[in-house]
Amino acid sequence: MAAKKTKKSVQTSRKKPGKSKAKPSLWGRLFKTFLIAGLWASMIGVIILAWYASELRDITADMKFDRKRSITFLAEDGSVIAQIGELKGETIDVSHLPPHVIQALLAVEDRRFYSHFGLDPLGIARAMVRNIRAGHLVQGGSTITQQLAKNLFLTQDRTLKRKIQEALLALWLEQKLSKDEILTAYFNRVYFGAGTYGIQAAAQRYFHKNAGDLSVYEGAMLVGLLKAPSRYSPLNSPDLAKARTEVVLKAMKDANYYYANEGRNDLHLVQAAIADSRQERYFTDWLMDDVSRNVGAVEEDLVVRTTLSPSLQKKAESILLHKLNALSAEHVTQGAVLVLENDGAVRAMVGGKDYGQSQFNRATQALRPPGSSFKPFVYLTALSRGMSPYDTVLDAPITEGTYRPKNFADKYYGEVTLKQALAYSLNTAAVRVAQQIGSIGYVIGTARKLGITSDLKRDLSLALGSSGVSLLEMVSAYSVFPNLGLRPEPYAILSIQDVKGNTYYDFHPSQRYFPRLFSERSASEMNDMLQNVIQNGTAHAADPGFSAGGKTGTSQDYRDAWFIGFTARYTSGVWLGNDDNTPMKNMTGGKAPAEIWGDIMRDTPSANIPVSSQAPVTSSAHRSSSQDSGGFSGFLSRIISSGTSADTQSKKEGGTLPSQYNE
Repeated sequence: MAAKKTKKSVQTSRKKPGKSKAKPSLWGRLFKTFLIAGLWASMIGVIILAWYASELRDITADMKFDRKRSITFLAEDGSVIAQIGELKGETIDVSHLPPHVIQALLAVEDRRFYSHFGLDPLGIARAMVRNIRAGHLVQGGSTITQQLAKNLFLTQDRTLKRKIQEALLALWLEQKLSKDEILTAYFNRVYFGAGTYGIQAAAQRYFHKNAGDLSVYEGAMLVGLLKAPSRYSPLNSPDLAKARTEVVLKAMKDANYYYANEGRNDLHLVQAAIADSRQERYFTDWLMDDVSRNVGAVEEDLVVRTTLSPSLQKKAESILLHKLNALSAEHVTQGAVLVLENDGAVRAMVGGKDYGQSQFNRATQALRPPGSSFKPFVYLTALSRGMSPYDTVLDAPITEGTYRPKNFADKYYGEVTLKQALAYSLNTAAVRVAQQIGSIGYVIGTARKLGITSDLKRDLSLALGSSGVSLLEMVSAYSVFPNLGLRPEPYAILSIQDVKGNTYYDFHPSQRYFPRLFSERSASEMNDMLQNVIQNGTAHAADPGFSAGGKTGTSQDYRDAWFIGFTARYTSGVWLGNDDNTPMKNMTGGKAPAEIWGDIMRDTPSANIPVSSQAPVTSSAHRSSSQDSGGFSGFLSRIISSGTSADTQSKKEGGTLPSQYNE
């Protein structure tokens, strides 16, 4: 017993006096865990920041501005027609911008810009709350300084690394630049759509004015583009642009900016400026290949001076659009106009009803049957081979062969002169003239000399314009007539320079070489015959009130309606039709196309100058041609017909011809 008692007492004596130690609480353990995790996170964060910050020196030293070359097109008077490519405007200080433009930017992008340090914690928190409530990203918290940092130095990648570097760079920019300097850099750097970088380039492209002259509405519209330049472009989506501009104006009002209520007063002026900036693009798009061909791989921004007349261009656009709107019931949906000076300079080009809806150029790209407007090439061939305008041809149904064309309204007039046959657009007479020439190949040869390059059918239907050609080809070909047999090649570019003043192309119209394609006699006779078409024939509606000549054309089933004509100064053409080739309702070249042509030519510098007295275009050299002298038969015809008027000739030949005739 004694031994056992001793052992127990020994064991008892090993226990330490005092209370036993309590276990840590749950909150304590959590605090300790978070503290350790926080320390590790801070250490990792510092390492990441240091790593990303180590790249900033290289990033800020390697600021790039990668973009495509811009091309600015100028009209003949030096005004801007259009700007294509990516254009960086001249740097403009924020102090030179209207106050309402700055207010518009601050209202929608960064209202606390002048009070934060580059980052806006309140803005970030507000954006996070809105995004959580919406369940997706609806608002960003980036300041203007952050946006500038991203724009200057970083890519558009949505990565954690990019966001961290963006924040660091924003803090750095705030230390290096004043607030106004940051705004200046921002306004001159950001993308405003339509290939424009900087507010000066955007103001010029969209509104044809300097940024310092922007109205309240214009400034709000440009600032509205920053959210999505392509989506809200007034050139592409006028309705979306208007809606976005209203959002900006509302934001300005909410921010208590004074100018917000003035913004809606100039909406109609803005819409007019946007509409006016479109149609010239048919012309400038057409020139792009020529610019590349003449300049090559130059990467500098270019300035191209052209021959376009702003006043004549606007006149042609307005008259064509007005007529197309009036002809909707006639199922006429498209049209084109081309005006050349008689030396070949392109003065106006309208390639369609609305460039914004369709960029297809119907003046240069569309190949449509010209109908009877092709007939002058048949008669010019006949005259160059010895016939006279007063030689006669039978106008009667063709009963031989497989091709049997008919006259309009199935009316025939017996023996008529070539001059009468052209004036009244008699189909069977034109086909018989083509037969008398000997081969349709001669007519094709004439068309080729005149500049028609499109494929031409080698059959008698060509005499009535069955093959598709472009309006540019037809107008260029007709310019031979007022130039009395000389053909100037169409041109539209006068010079190409870069923005530093280096010249890559310089064109001197007066030094060109004009080949003589036909004798002055043949061209003069055709000149007279085509004037008679307006005075007494199918084109009476085209009469501008002074000396002019031309020819109507209507393709089968009224699918195309043409008028090509000339005055002492201009050669121009009009085409009407539908892109899907569906017929119009009884529309002939002698109706709306002739009227449009006359309205465009009226009140031009051609007035009161007789076409017959028009001297050929000036040139440093002309090629004389022994061909086309007319031969003995032509000489005999002129002696016989000398002093014989058209009326006397008509009475001699018999047949009652109408005073007006619709082809």
